[in-house]
Amino acid sequence: MKKTKFLQALLAAAIFAALAVAGCSKSRKETSAGKIPAEIRLGYFQSPNAELLAKGLGLLEKRLPGVKISWILFEVGRDVNTAMASNSLDIATIGTPPGTSGIANGLPYLIYYLHDTIGSSEALIVKGNSGIKTIQDIKNKIIATPFSSTSHFSLLAALKQNNIGENELTILDMNGQDIAAAWQRGDINGTYIWQPVQGRLIEDGGSIVITSADVAAGGDLTGEFGIVSSAFVKEYPEIVQTYIDVLNEATALYRSGSAEVIGVLSGELGISLSDTKTAMSQIVILDKEEQKNSAYLGTHDHPGKLPGLLKKTAGFLFEQGAITSLPGEETFINAIAWQFYE
Repeated sequence: MKKTKFLQALLAAAIFAALAVAGCSKSRKETSAGKIPAEIRLGYFQSPNAELLAKGLGLLEKRLPGVKISWILFEVGRDVNTAMASNSLDIATIGTPPGTSGIANGLPYLIYYLHDTIGSSEALIVKGNSGIKTIQDIKNKIIATPFSSTSHFSLLAALKQNNIGENELTILDMNGQDIAAAWQRGDINGTYIWQPVQGRLIEDGGSIVITSADVAAGGDLTGEFGIVSSAFVKEYPEIVQTYIDVLNEATALYRSGSAEVIGVLSGELGISLSDTKTAMSQIVILDKEEQKNSAYLGTHDHPGKLPGLLKKTAGFLFEQGAITSLPGEETFINAIAWQFYE
């Protein structure tokens, strides 16, 4: 009888201890992760940046094993804006021109991260028989680019910087796949486009006339930033912070330039290892701490150059008739999720 009571007491103590541990574990989980959604709908580009590496390595999936991560590929930023407007995305990447348009038009999202600034990863590529050797030779030619994209913006900026009117050439609106097909058919003389399409066209005899690094040197910088639905960031701020930490981790791995990193990105981009290394060298990526640099986001009290860049981009879009009103810099300052950098 004593032995039975002893065993019952021992069992009760064990159950109590297990419940106590479980309670502590649950408390720690709620404290560190906060509310957790069942699914995160994440829009991305096939850009050779740290976010694509994070996707390839499954870093967010490792941080949130109980959450369904739905990666949705986009070719152009205008489609990202459409998806955000219809509440079909939670987090996404977008280029500076379409992102500027979205903010100017009051779409319900905030900037939470500046992924990269675009250098020579976007460029004007022309066919070998096009007769185009310099930007001035582009007159009376047919050039394709995805409208409302960073490439479109850079093409128009390059024309403006070189005193070439848009009416002096034919500019066609095409996505990457259509551009590659039109190139093969000989329907176009060239294209202003990004990687990995750019690399494939160069391999097919194309040559570079001008890059977005050249355009940036003339005062018209482009880049890609992360946006998050206003509703999502309000309900799941800890998840957004977790993703920022994931991007920071991916940036450190990216900068290591290891064989694994190059291999993963090569698979995601669908290009060779050597072309992947080239693409990685053509952009500038940022870690979490660098976001607060005065050249980028800065801080709420001392905003960096990004809001001013977006205001300048808005002026360009307004001239093009892409937006109907011209917001002030304060609009873009208020569109940044500063709480993650305080």
